[in-house]
Amino acid sequence: MPFQKIEPEKLSDTVVRQIERLILQGVLRPAERLPSERDMSERLGVSRPSLREAIGHLEDAGLLVTRASSGIYVADVLNSAFSPALIQLFARHPDAVFDYLDFRKDMEALAAERAARLGSETDLRIVDAVFRKMEAAHGKRDPSDESALDAEFHMAIIEASHNVVMLHMMRAMFGLLREGVFYNRQVMFRQKTTREALLDQHRAINTALQARDPDGARAAVERHLTFVETALKDHFRTERNEAVARLRFAQEAERG
Repeated sequence: MPFQKIEPEKLSDTVVRQIERLILQGVLRPAERLPSERDMSERLGVSRPSLREAIGHLEDAGLLVTRASSGIYVADVLNSAFSPALIQLFARHPDAVFDYLDFRKDMEALAAERAARLGSETDLRIVDAVFRKMEAAHGKRDPSDESALDAEFHMAIIEASHNVVMLHMMRAMFGLLREGVFYNRQVMFRQKTTREALLDQHRAINTALQARDPDGARAAVERHLTFVETALKDHFRTERNEAVARLRFAQEAERG
């Protein structure tokens, strides 16, 4: 008979599975500090020895790290999604910017469509709350906050799509963007007219999501990222023109 004896599961194994699931679902984020051992054992309803055993397994698996005199953290596993050599290759070749934007357009359009169909009411409230923060930050002269919230808004949509593979891949991609591998995100928010257009585009995305309009959400994301692509091309062209103009100016000065 194909039956096997069922062995009682160790508490530490149950803890391992729960923490793994929270990391996989993106609830626990890379580099996030976990609660204290006492707090975690109380929340999980397990003894400290069982919790320590579970943490040891997760450290061996590379999912948690212990920092002396600091605590236990979710490992920054996103940094391993791309090798250092590939990251440097991206950074040295500007053409990668537009492949990156094409990839984002495909993935985020799908994420927005899924979020409109499958996102919970709480998911959509989170997206709306981030957008409201963007509106508030829009009035500030310094675009730093609005720029940071732009990334948070897009990640909230990806989280609302409830596809864990897409979630972790896009977190890695946004990590590279945050580090300036592809371009400086604040470039997009320096001009007032561009900032106005970007806010209107984010509003259109949010409106479609709140209305649970999958086609509208997908189209709004595609329009937004097409605008970003065009604006960046214009920015790069202006930078090239400025470099040529400076060379001409220097040459004329020498002839002077």
